[in-house]
Amino acid sequence: MMRETAYAKINLALHVRARRDDGYHELETLFAFVDAGDTLSARVAEEDRLTTVGEFAGGIDNPLDNLVGKALGALPRPQGLDITLEKNLPVAAGLGGGSADAGAVFRIIEHLHGLPDDWPERAAKLGADVPSCVRSDMAIGRGTGTELEPVENDLAGTPVLLINPRITLSTAAVFNAWEGQDRGPLPQGTARDIALRGRNDLRQAAISLCPEIAQALELLGQTDPWMLEMSGSGATCFALYETEAARDGASRKISGQHQDMWQLGGRLR
Repeated sequence: MMRETAYAKINLALHVRARRDDGYHELETLFAFVDAGDTLSARVAEEDRLTTVGEFAGGIDNPLDNLVGKALGALPRPQGLDITLEKNLPVAAGLGGGSADAGAVFRIIEHLHGLPDDWPERAAKLGADVPSCVRSDMAIGRGTGTELEPVENDLAGTPVLLINPRITLSTAAVFNAWEGQDRGPLPQGTARDIALRGRNDLRQAAISLCPEIAQALELLGQTDPWMLEMSGSGATCFALYETEAARDGASRKISGQHQDMWQLGGRLR
């Protein structure tokens, strides 16, 4: 039995640029990954099978039709896989949960059989976040997010707290609500530089659809992080702290005020 973590993805910055001919927008983002997320347990089988368990398993309608099933179908291999997906990350939450699950499948198959040379193209066909989730290393993403560039990661090990008001949010709906203003490129520098000087251009659009995001950001702001922001198109928000004690204290404070708020604590990879 193999176990693989599908690391939660967050966007330390997300700049929306020009609209493309295909209807998508050019993005410039700083992908980061938390050292926690969904868990996939896999064993070799005669045919592919997928079982979903965990708090958010109910958010997946047809297990083999989700991104795990599509990732299984995207790679050549001589054997099937019987996978149990423990769904710990909320669905449609700005965390790339399905993409992270697909990335974990790629790593499982890589361990067993290796990956074909064109795996990045195969991953990109599954979704814009999937190529970055295969390696789950901090990187700059351009284009729709599939064009990856290295960045100096001076944030590895940084304590991070994620919270979500347990409200799903459609990425398409957030883009439709976005004001459409190109506010300029991603800053240059190390990951910390970009995180501090960057922004999330989708934040106000997401708040217009889900006002609870503003409350989540306010709650995090009361816990003295050195940075906080919404991830992706929401509704998950995150905060970065200097110490684990500060992060854990923030978690306890928020739990005391809002017991129904989903939380995940960890460190940046």
